[in-house]
Amino acid sequence: MIRAVLDTNVLIAASRSQQGASYALLHALRQRRFIALASVPLLLEYEAVLKRPEQLQAGSRTLEMTDAFLDALCLYVEPVHLHYLWRPQTRDAADEMVLETALNGRADVLVSLNVADFDAAARRFHLPLMTPGEFYRQYFYNPMRGG
Repeated sequence: MIRAVLDTNVLIAASRSQQGASYALLHALRQRRFIALASVPLLLEYEAVLKRPEQLQAGSRTLEMTDAFLDALCLYVEPVHLHYLWRPQTRDAADEMVLETALNGRADVLVSLNVADFDAAARRFHLPLMTPGEFYRQYFYNPMRGG
């Protein structure tokens, strides 16, 4: 089964719209069609960003709803312990924990809406990098079934 790390922006996009590939990926995760990898620092990043007032408002969510979502997400992720740190590899410190989770967890792919932020580091480590749409189309989309 494919092992993927989802960048925080994928969760933000899914929280704002049920129409896009990011939301479809969370549905595929719930169906256990892939393994999502997460480290403690990455989960804390998910929480911090999803609980920002502007994110709560944009997604019409409460803190309680966000906590429930994160609790449920934890049921579907494989924990990754960070044994090796390769900092600095990216321009943004928040991106470092995403990359380190992918490398330590031996991810098959890193999924992000900002592939440019990871491009050089992903190439350096031979880590496939895809947008949510690319990942969904490559692994889950079946035009014969309509999705």
